[in-house]
Amino acid sequence: MMGPVFDTVFNERLAELLAWRRDVRRFRTDPVPPGLLDRLFDVVQLSPSVGNSQPWRWAAVDDPARRQAVCANFQRCNDVALHEQADERQAAYAALKLEGLRTAPAQFAIFCDVETEQGHGLGRATMPETLAYSTVLAIAAFWLAARARGLGVGWVSILDPAAINAIVDVDPAWRFIAYLCVGWPEEEHIDPELARHGWQRRTDAGRTILQR
Repeated sequence: MMGPVFDTVFNERLAELLAWRRDVRRFRTDPVPPGLLDRLFDVVQLSPSVGNSQPWRWAAVDDPARRQAVCANFQRCNDVALHEQADERQAAYAALKLEGLRTAPAQFAIFCDVETEQGHGLGRATMPETLAYSTVLAIAAFWLAARARGLGVGWVSILDPAAINAIVDVDPAWRFIAYLCVGWPEEEHIDPELARHGWQRRTDAGRTILQR
């Protein structure tokens, strides 16, 4: 059996998709059709995972009270992060929009089941953190599939993991990995928001390949 051929046009479009994959913080409030989300989760199931463990656990956060609790936790954590910035950067930090919690129509807390028996421990005896890495790969697959369908995704990381586990009310043994805001972008930009607002310019720092 021969595999598919991904031609030049496909590769160019893939690069374009990656370029337009931006962290979105400004969302329209229009709902995301459930059927569309189902198709995105079908893509998630194609993600690679160590030992075929599929340790990702997605929790839809729809309840207004839970969402409000997440917003409050973000605000507390963000206030701490603000004051940890150098004095000369605090004003710039305060001006940044770092979440879309109040407007994103779909929101998910993603966890890693670090005690999953699926996969029977294959591939993770010496590196158990590969379970978390596998969960991040699933998030990346979801993100690209969402962007390909016109949706935006924003990753909110300024949160207290233990608090989110309690707010969402999941197995306390699950490791919190990410909180995603999902919806239709209010505006489109190909450049990163942090670069656009003068916080951090793009560099090629991660491009260096060490020769050993």
